[in-house]
Amino acid sequence: MSSFEELVVSVQDCVVSEDHVRDKLRLFCDKLSESSRSAVKRCKERSLEEAALLLRQISQTELCGLEKNHLLLLVRLLVSMQLQTASISTACRKVDQMLQHLSNVDQQLVFREIQQCLHSMIHTDQVLSFEDLQRACMFLEDSTAGRDVWRESCPSLLSKISELFPVVLQHESHRDGPLCYIAIKLCLQTFQLLSTEVSPLVWNKEHRSSPMQTILQALMDIILGQCCNRDTRLLAGTAVAMLINTASESGAGGAAAWSLLHFSDIEPWPLTVGALQIQCVPVGGDGVARLAVSRGLLTCCRPHVLLSSSVDDTDTCLLLKGLFPLVYALCEEKLDCHYFAFEVLTLWLKRVKEHLADIWKTTGVCLLSDNSVLLQKLIDIIWTNAESPVEGVSEFVRSALSLLLDIYETDCVKFCDTKKTLHFTLLQRAIKLPWETKAKYHHLCALLPYLGTDTVLDQYVDLPSHLLKGLSTNHLSPCGSELYKCLIQQLRRELCDKSESHTELDLADEWARRWQSVLHKALTSDVTLLQNNGSTHLLPCTFQVFPSSVNHLLASLDPFTPGHLHAWACIMSSYRATTGGSPWALQGSSALETLQLALGSADDKVRLAALSLLCCSPKTKDTPTTEEMSIMMRFIPQNLNCESAPFRQHFQAGVKRFLARIRDGCLAQVRQRKSKKKEETSCSERTHESLEQGIGFVEWLGQLPYSYLSPGHSYQRKKTVLLMLSAVLETCTDTWSPDRKKGQPPANMGSLIACARQRRKWDFFSRTKQLVLISCLEDSTNEIRELSAGLLLKFFPPSFPDDIATVLLLRTKHLLCSPRVQEAQMGALMMKVLLLKSQNQPENCRLNPDSSGSMVRFLVKQLEEHYLTAKAEMMLAARTKPIHGVVSALQRCLVEAADRVFDTLDCSLITEVLDLLENISLLLLGVLYGDLQSTEAPPSFCDMGNAISSLIAQTSAGDPVDGEECVLLSEDHSLVLTCCWVSLKEIGIFLGSLVEKILSESKPSKRLVEKEDLVRASKIFKNILLKCRHWGAVEGCCIGFTKFCASLLSSSDQELREIPAHMLKEGLQVVQCPRSTSVTRRAAGLPMLILCVVSAEESSKARPLLSHSMQTLLDTAKTPLPDNWDQTLDLPQVCVFVNKETGSRILVRRDHVIFSGLSQVCAVHTLQALVRGSGLGVAVLQFAPAVAILSLTLLSSRCWAMRNAALQLYSSLCSRMLGQRPSSEDSGPTQHAMSPPTFFFHYPALQSFLLGELKEAAQDLEGRPDEAKLHLQPSLYPVLTLLAQLQPGVQDSTETLSDFLPPLLQLSDSSIYSVRVMACKALVAMTPPSEYMNILVKLTAQLPGRQQRCSHNRLHGQLLQIKAILERSLTLTTDRGLSSALTEALSKVDASLWLVTEAQRCPLVRAVYLEVVELLRGYCCETFLSKLSDTLMHDLHVPQTGLQVGLSSFHQRAINFLCADLKLACQIWSGFLAASPDLKLSLVTWVVDGQGLQQTSLRELIQNVLQSNLEEALLCHSVGYRRTFLTALIQVMTGGDSSLRQHHPQSDSLQTSVLPECLDILLGDLEDQHGGPEFLSQALCAASLLLPQWSDSSPKMSMVLRWCSILERHRCPDAPEELRMATAEALCAAGVPLMSHNLRKSALMIRLINTGLYLLQDQSQQVRMKTARFTSMVHHARAEDGQGSVYHMQVNQALPFLLDLLLEECVDAPGALEVLLCHLPQHDLSLVLREATENGCSSLYEQDEANVFAEPAVMSALVLPYLLQTADKYSESSALAQSLSTWAEQSAAQVSHCLEVCKELQPAETLTQAWLSLLVDPRFHSTLCVLFTRAAFLLRLLKNSDDLRHLCDPSSLQKQLQDVLHQLRHNGVHFPSALTAALDGELPCERGDTL
Repeated sequence: MSSFEELVVSVQDCVVSEDHVRDKLRLFCDKLSESSRSAVKRCKERSLEEAALLLRQISQTELCGLEKNHLLLLVRLLVSMQLQTASISTACRKVDQMLQHLSNVDQQLVFREIQQCLHSMIHTDQVLSFEDLQRACMFLEDSTAGRDVWRESCPSLLSKISELFPVVLQHESHRDGPLCYIAIKLCLQTFQLLSTEVSPLVWNKEHRSSPMQTILQALMDIILGQCCNRDTRLLAGTAVAMLINTASESGAGGAAAWSLLHFSDIEPWPLTVGALQIQCVPVGGDGVARLAVSRGLLTCCRPHVLLSSSVDDTDTCLLLKGLFPLVYALCEEKLDCHYFAFEVLTLWLKRVKEHLADIWKTTGVCLLSDNSVLLQKLIDIIWTNAESPVEGVSEFVRSALSLLLDIYETDCVKFCDTKKTLHFTLLQRAIKLPWETKAKYHHLCALLPYLGTDTVLDQYVDLPSHLLKGLSTNHLSPCGSELYKCLIQQLRRELCDKSESHTELDLADEWARRWQSVLHKALTSDVTLLQNNGSTHLLPCTFQVFPSSVNHLLASLDPFTPGHLHAWACIMSSYRATTGGSPWALQGSSALETLQLALGSADDKVRLAALSLLCCSPKTKDTPTTEEMSIMMRFIPQNLNCESAPFRQHFQAGVKRFLARIRDGCLAQVRQRKSKKKEETSCSERTHESLEQGIGFVEWLGQLPYSYLSPGHSYQRKKTVLLMLSAVLETCTDTWSPDRKKGQPPANMGSLIACARQRRKWDFFSRTKQLVLISCLEDSTNEIRELSAGLLLKFFPPSFPDDIATVLLLRTKHLLCSPRVQEAQMGALMMKVLLLKSQNQPENCRLNPDSSGSMVRFLVKQLEEHYLTAKAEMMLAARTKPIHGVVSALQRCLVEAADRVFDTLDCSLITEVLDLLENISLLLLGVLYGDLQSTEAPPSFCDMGNAISSLIAQTSAGDPVDGEECVLLSEDHSLVLTCCWVSLKEIGIFLGSLVEKILSESKPSKRLVEKEDLVRASKIFKNILLKCRHWGAVEGCCIGFTKFCASLLSSSDQELREIPAHMLKEGLQVVQCPRSTSVTRRAAGLPMLILCVVSAEESSKARPLLSHSMQTLLDTAKTPLPDNWDQTLDLPQVCVFVNKETGSRILVRRDHVIFSGLSQVCAVHTLQALVRGSGLGVAVLQFAPAVAILSLTLLSSRCWAMRNAALQLYSSLCSRMLGQRPSSEDSGPTQHAMSPPTFFFHYPALQSFLLGELKEAAQDLEGRPDEAKLHLQPSLYPVLTLLAQLQPGVQDSTETLSDFLPPLLQLSDSSIYSVRVMACKALVAMTPPSEYMNILVKLTAQLPGRQQRCSHNRLHGQLLQIKAILERSLTLTTDRGLSSALTEALSKVDASLWLVTEAQRCPLVRAVYLEVVELLRGYCCETFLSKLSDTLMHDLHVPQTGLQVGLSSFHQRAINFLCADLKLACQIWSGFLAASPDLKLSLVTWVVDGQGLQQTSLRELIQNVLQSNLEEALLCHSVGYRRTFLTALIQVMTGGDSSLRQHHPQSDSLQTSVLPECLDILLGDLEDQHGGPEFLSQALCAASLLLPQWSDSSPKMSMVLRWCSILERHRCPDAPEELRMATAEALCAAGVPLMSHNLRKSALMIRLINTGLYLLQDQSQQVRMKTARFTSMVHHARAEDGQGSVYHMQVNQALPFLLDLLLEECVDAPGALEVLLCHLPQHDLSLVLREATENGCSSLYEQDEANVFAEPAVMSALVLPYLLQTADKYSESSALAQSLSTWAEQSAAQVSHCLEVCKELQPAETLTQAWLSLLVDPRFHSTLCVLFTRAAFLLRLLKNSDDLRHLCDPSSLQKQLQDVLHQLRHNGVHFPSALTAALDGELPCERGDTL
């Protein structure tokens, strides 16, 4: 057959008489060619869809008119196309549809062509290839004519398949690879689709087929283990079952199925399938064979087979007696394929449900009676695995339970069982599960339909509260919300079933009775996670089921109450998105007012919820209203610099939804305008206005990002505007994205674009915008660079203009030679962009623009040049030609940019690249080795440092090296080290990615790399991983090495697969004999080498490399240490090197020690790497028991390194076994989600071992009380830690874990404190809830009397266990009554009051006893509490002699207990002055801990006491006491919030005498900087709280001025963050009352406003937020009523508010103008221009700005409107006029000079290197913005004052400004709209819109 290209040419050359048919055929061929050329699946399918549409436009009559040979060519073209797309099923179907269209013209022609194609595959002597099998499958599955052909040729096809299987099974690479899999797939499809043709060959003895016998034998051999690929074996099982399904007689099929189930994992057995008989030989008993058979039978077999009876027992059926024992055994075994086992269980239950009626007929009895063994087995296996850690198992268990309950319900109905005991039994079991158990909620969901909501909620009273707890925990929120959804759906069904007359309002009332308070609590909670889950999960389903519930939810909200504004926005948004109803109609005009409050809130989540309300709509054609667009145009600029990444993502998503509504609405209006009649003018006007608004909004948003993408803007702003730009381009252009399934532009998008272009809008891809994005390619952050590159490549024209390409290439070359890693990465990315846009590069470039291969060759030549430079002079290369940049560029161009690597590379170039990489890696490692190259051991950091120092000394013209050891790394040292490790890292990444790409695209006919090349590549990896100690190089290299190994292991070539296996073997040999490894460095990269190889194995296979590695490492680690082992070798000397530039410290060894005989340590560290490796996932869990036992055993090793390694291994293993700890807002539970029964079900081998360790430790504690018992058992504490992390509260139905309780109880006697503490936690986890009270009674009964002799350790441990059991049991019960057990325990505790007296000499015992009493306080009698309180009061006031360990802790606990009683607390605090220093410290610590703030009277007393004693505290010599005292004072004065000063009456003594002295001391400390930042911040807050309490006086004013000066000092960016934060808090505490001061009000207000403006631009988000709160308080105080809660505004609204306040109150006051001007930093433009054009970098690292968040350009645009307003008031105040005139006279000359400099720039028509350097300079744009702001201000002054016009002519200045602005804008310099509007003579934008 001719090639596809030849057929296309032939069809196009056909002479067709009709022009339109010829044109359509030409277009049809073009689309097919386009599909053929495209490598992207979606592009292929899109082109085929368009081709099919074109072909259908040619009628059958027109096709019949074609000549016969023309039609033949057309058919052959489509068949050729179908062969090309054989691997893409959807594409094949599209081609088949076109062939069917041609079949309507000539069916035989199509049939003959496909027959000829298929016969060429089967009628040949060659064995079927992979491509043949793929095409055969395609013609069977996706081709109608192909299936007809195969039906005729079925025997030949089966014969050909039978010839293939022996060849496949002969070679491991074939049977474990894709060839075997697709051969089985072809068998399966043949048995399924050609069953009529296959059946006689199997079941009829006369037609029995020898090929079928061979095929069946091969399939069974594969199932039984000859193939290692699990997926292949499972598919083979399905194929055999499908073969059985071809039986025409039910008896024959059933007999074959029974025969298939009678197999053994050990001995051979015969199998009979119809007329076919084979011998089955099992290879291994891994369970996959049974899994494959059962899965296949349940998936494929017809009912008559599944219900067939056995020959031996005719009363049974295959489904129950044959398959269930097999399925049950699979689920009970601990197999690697547990997921599939439970999939099979679910399949079995589905089949039982489908055939339940037939089963009843067969058995005649109830299938699932309450006492049946089958039911008990199913319940046990489901309940036990509900919390399985294996991914996907819990979902199958959930489905299985639902199916089981459904079957049980049907059974009960059939046999009239009305009790349905199982439902209530399971409900009680589910209720008893802890709320932390995920399965609890799934079980309740399954039970709910059978019990009803009333029964469930009445039986489970705590369900609502537990639901809220679950929604506060990450892993429980999905199942908790699912249960809520089921509950309300069931409620609605029940209500509707009771009465059909219920209205929606009635239904909502019933819902509100049960659930309104729950949702209100969730939505207004302080717990962020609960809030989010409530709004995300609960609200949508609530409005879906009860739409009218919105009224109940809104009625309970007040927007000014904390938390309610967010709840309001979430409710409104969810209601709109779910129901489509108008949210504005719910609350009238107040809804929009509340929306404005939400959009301006300081809380990110409130603003996002409000944005969602604004943007969401269930109909995308719902065009936003004019008011909604106006609100969005104010909201977007105010939220561009948010620091939260989630906020930015949700922000972009919301804007995209808004844009989609605009786009679809405008498209509808465009279509409507075309169809409207001329007389419908009014409707046309409305449509035109709406269309103009939509187009205008998109134009505005498309222009906005370019003003903020220049260097000098913050990362947050640039990232956000790039996301906005991406949203615009994705939504409002016609660019098709092949990588996306959804979100493609509408088909008629071009009509809307044309409509916008007619209005001279939507010019998204202009040259000036392209220049802005190009400048972003040199941004300092990788994210900005990648986003910009992505937009340039995806949306902008496919090639750069010549001048841009030329300059960009030169710039790229320069960056690739930069020693700075960041700049080299910029160059690599720019090279990739150039490559993808290189069609029109100028000829004078060094690269040939016609092919990407030439650019790659250029980079290879560059790499060689850099290598030769490094070889000749390493120091010069590190500074001017480092290697890493070029390697990174090669990786970008070859791996990321090239569609097909074969189009770019050839064998010679590959060889050259490999040679270079090998030589470079050896050279760089040689540099790091220095004089140690002859040694086998890799160099330590000290050795590397010495080697680099020697190299530098040799380069520095033979200057002698200083004899003294320098600990500072020089610039040269950093250059060489960075060049080496980054280059090695890039080599590893590049080499692995390149091999992966080459092998993924290679074909047997064309290979770019041979085995020898890959072996060389493996040596490069090996050298880097084993010979380089730098973790950055090792980690980076591992990325590439994993790809390298995965590519080789997935290859069909056995020789290639042996390369990683050989490397693994060598690595394990190194572990066993670690002559080149170091214990202290965890064997460098050796563990990573082994991890990379085993991680690269296919997860669907048996992972033999992993198994071999784990076994080898376990055996090595178990080897005893040698007798001559020297302990001293484990403690090498170390020293520290300090980098001069960065100040970073590197710990290195002075002497290099080779650790011989410590291969065991290396093995343990390697095991840790395998356990922690994310690439292995749960694959290592099968080895978990062995590894756990090993690590716990090795903790007793006499080698410290072994103990250290074992502890790390154990910690990593526990994290892997237990899974990720659930996260919740309240720092989460200490336990994981796995209960003890579940844990030991999955790891049964650990149960006996851990129990043995506990028993051994407990036995060591036995003996007389006076015996010494300090026997250390290293494994004890880790064992207890593991048990303590298990989830408590799960009942152990088998009671197999009860043996753990006695040793845990005995461990209370341990002499080690931490063991006693951990033992009590483990006891709680291992004790079933039913035993809590029994153990509590037992423990309390053992409490000794006063005269009894006892061990303090045991007593302390018992009390700890009592406390732990009490805490857990009291949290599980809501019944506050006293049970008999609790009463008995309480009496024992009451009788042990002596434990808190001085008779008990151990303070730790006294403290724990007090904690126990605190838990029982609500149950204790008043007499007991009174005695206890008197005892504690007496003890606190008794002077202590000497130092007693634990006494302060007991006193703190005593104070906590006493102060919980208001009367006692007042008594203690009243005696504060006479208390001892320790007691005072304990009291103020109690306040700091947040106690004593709930009761107003007590808080007032504490505040008075603290203020009265403030001076004494400030004069105390203890800094700790002073700091704690001030913290307590601040805490009590603010109620826990330093921004909200509580107003309480103050003591007279403080007001008259103490206050001035205290303030003087505090301000003096602040001025003299006495104390650290933490103390100074507390001092500033305290002074700020006290200052407003002083009555007005002149001395107070001096204090205020001192205070202001302190604030101004600490607002600077270089001040410590704690002090900047304290400054913001000081503004909140004192700013508002002092700003209303009568004395010098304006001056003080100006200074405070200026401080606020600085802090609102602070780098710390917390500082900005706190300052915004100050602004909100000022706004609240200035409001008319000034009552109610303070509304906290956003930072970007606070800035313009303060500026408004400045102009409103102080515009003519001295200093007001200076405040505005001081935020316009001045730079010498000439100096900026000169420095920007200088090339080269002065150092390896770039110095960061003190405040990277500050944006002078944005601040200039923000201040400009206020400057212009100030200028407009020139004539209103003489003082202001004088200030303005002075400024104008001082600045006019400078502004004119700078404008002249700008004018002289005059960028050329084409881009130059100098101009590009300016575009990427961070100061250039900011300097221009400040300049134009000052110029605009000057211009307005000149226009408003005739007296100033002598300085400059306003008209000429404006003309000059506009010319310069136009020229800059044309060349890629964009400015904020406020600047351009002012310079164009227009009014500036509204305040705050530029933020």
